[in-house]
Amino acid sequence: MTKHDRLETLPCGSLVQHGQYNDRVYLMKATDAAAAKLPKRLIGLAQNQGYGKIFAKIPLRMGKEFETSGFLQEARVPGFFNGSEDALFMAYYLDDLRAKESESVNYENIMKLAKAKRNSGIATAKGAGFSFRRCQESDVSAMAKIYQKVFASYPFPIHESDYLLETMRDAVDYFCAEKEGVMVALASAEKYQQDSNWEMTDFATLPKWRGHSLGVRLLDLMENEAVRQNVKTVYTIARAASAGMNITFARLGYHFGGRLKNNTNISGQIESMNVWYKSPEK
Repeated sequence: MTKHDRLETLPCGSLVQHGQYNDRVYLMKATDAAAAKLPKRLIGLAQNQGYGKIFAKIPLRMGKEFETSGFLQEARVPGFFNGSEDALFMAYYLDDLRAKESESVNYENIMKLAKAKRNSGIATAKGAGFSFRRCQESDVSAMAKIYQKVFASYPFPIHESDYLLETMRDAVDYFCAEKEGVMVALASAEKYQQDSNWEMTDFATLPKWRGHSLGVRLLDLMENEAVRQNVKTVYTIARAASAGMNITFARLGYHFGGRLKNNTNISGQIESMNVWYKSPEK
């Protein structure tokens, strides 16, 4: 079984994920305690472990400290923290090759396709004969099988039913599409209630059922739930190489926030990721 990167809480209270699987340090949650020392602490960790990149998700107020330490802004999400403070997605490269994209032309072409579909909504002729619902704990085995079939690799162990159950009991809502009672597509909302934002993620559709707008319908379902719970910001980190996923978010009016270069181990390799965001009530 593949060993995924581990979560670690630093002495200052900040939460990171790091390891060789994604070959990076990912600052998932930054605290204000010792904020001025945090960039250097992350660089030291990456250097000691031989990682190629640091990916930091931080509040705007910390931006100067990270920039001074050599971090570059790759994406930005307005109002990420409770609708009042922006988030910066910052990068620090310890391996120069990690900062170079071999597929940049393809990524730009996909962005043109996505932006041409912006605000086009859900195709009414598609999705007939499918039902949509929130997943239950009894679904985790079927969910894991779908993720195993769709992704050769993933930054978190969604291929494992125990992980799905643990996250479902914590702060992740999973949703599925079914055809005649059989699960054929999935997505999830990772809920950060303290910051009033949700990450729309873990989209997977079995190959046989692609082309039915299941991803965009699941996204719409999750957005409606976010509106019901008064969430201020929803966002995603989507594969830059996936035309379908980028078009999905563009169709429902998401804004492009930037691209994270060679950021994530997904579908069998390290790939660049696009950040999309919106305020769900708008």
